[in-house]
Amino acid sequence: MNVARVSTKLPLSKQTAAQLSKAVASFSHSYGISSTPGLHLHIQPLQSRRQFSSTSRTRLRDYFPEPEKGQIFKTEAAWPHPGYDGEKMKKDIYFAHREPKDFSDRIALFMVRFLRWGMDTATRYKHHVETPKMIGDTNTVSETKPYEMSERKWLVRMVFLESVAGVPGMVAGMLRHLHSLRRMKRDNGWIETLLEEAYNERMHLLTFLKMAEPGWFMRFMILGAQGVFFNSMFLSYLVSPRTCHRFVGYLEEEAVLTYTLAIQDIEAGKLPKWTDPNFKVPDLAVNYWKMPEGHQTMKDLLYYIRADEAKHREVNHTLSNLKQKEDPNPFLSEYKDKSKPHPSKGLAVKPTGWERDEVI
Repeated sequence: MNVARVSTKLPLSKQTAAQLSKAVASFSHSYGISSTPGLHLHIQPLQSRRQFSSTSRTRLRDYFPEPEKGQIFKTEAAWPHPGYDGEKMKKDIYFAHREPKDFSDRIALFMVRFLRWGMDTATRYKHHVETPKMIGDTNTVSETKPYEMSERKWLVRMVFLESVAGVPGMVAGMLRHLHSLRRMKRDNGWIETLLEEAYNERMHLLTFLKMAEPGWFMRFMILGAQGVFFNSMFLSYLVSPRTCHRFVGYLEEEAVLTYTLAIQDIEAGKLPKWTDPNFKVPDLAVNYWKMPEGHQTMKDLLYYIRADEAKHREVNHTLSNLKQKEDPNPFLSEYKDKSKPHPSKGLAVKPTGWERDEVI
């Protein structure tokens, strides 16, 4: 009896074949499998994986491979970065703390301290000082020294931080958008600034993800943290938008402190991989922040990101001082007296925020 043979070979496009080839190569590299012309396989011992990231210790793998764009040459950012002066970023941006003035402020500060403790525990971030410093203490930056921090641990902390930092602006912008539709009234410019803030935080995250890929454990933690944080922020903003903006202001104070300490580590020579002349920041970051030639190191990148966080600190402390349903957004407003300093989209002018009588 003749048995008809059915061919299982399917025609593959060039794109599919290229993707399969990359997947096989990646699998072979990850599990130490190498092939010889005789098709003999040599299995090498598996390399240990670290808890948070699945990226190889010896190299930084591109987490976002370039797609085949077809007719599209380039996709510009929806909100282009305003650009910062390099010297001002180094001199004018520093850690600052706004003292709480009422019960709402104290609640916001308590929640930030609680979340800081949780993130420190999750990312195993420790300080080695005689007297541990907390937010609001004098000389917080100069007397707080990272303990056993490395490039990998800093990336873990930054990825976790930025994956959460992009939530508040989106939640607030979404709720104010729906509120404007529901009441059929203008929002006076708040929505644009809040959504731009969320977009900026996401660009921070994408930049760090270009350097290292999170492992399954960190993905699980981010999923849980985002689920809890989004819903908590959603309900809290319905109850008290002012408290939420103050909370974000205090949260950004912590972010400025974190990046300041990372910059100090680089300057002290504790992070040699990031000072290596061969280390290049992702093109994503160069294009977004318009980083000039000769100023595209990791320290330069952290200066830009720290300046962004300082701006968010100023914006949210200011918004918390305003009447939430009546006042316009001072960062997009044009003032009659242009000779006096006023809020703008540039580098932070008042790290603890503008008071209402200064801008309205």
